[in-house]
Amino acid sequence: MTDMLYAARSRSLQDWGGEVGLTKHLYKVGLGVGTAKDIEQSLSAAQCAGRGDWSVIKCVEAEGLDEADALTRLAAKEALIDPRYYPQIKGERGIVKVKPANVENHFLVQNALAGEHQKAVRVIPLTIAAYLLRAAAG
Repeated sequence: MTDMLYAARSRSLQDWGGEVGLTKHLYKVGLGVGTAKDIEQSLSAAQCAGRGDWSVIKCVEAEGLDEADALTRLAAKEALIDPRYYPQIKGERGIVKVKPANVENHFLVQNALAGEHQKAVRVIPLTIAAYLLRAAAG
């Protein structure tokens, strides 16, 4: 089985983030083995960040990429949540606080550079996942 770089979300983690004033746009980025369904089951079974309702939004093959490098690249674009400050996430690394404006700007610039017609970008979980995986993969 191959390593997969994935972006996942937990509805309960996002609700918690909104309640404590962090943000509701919290996602988990990491490396897993197997299909998206396998990764989803392993995250939920392991109670990743104290949550059992994980859903993998998107995953891509990670050729020669390790999780530390991916998170370092991602930290240059978005804020990684420090697990020491939030005991609620049970020491889990790879939780990302996403600013929807950054996602929208990324795709607007990408479309402009490609010479495509400027159109409004809907910031939905799938576009956020694509943005996170592209930033993490470098």
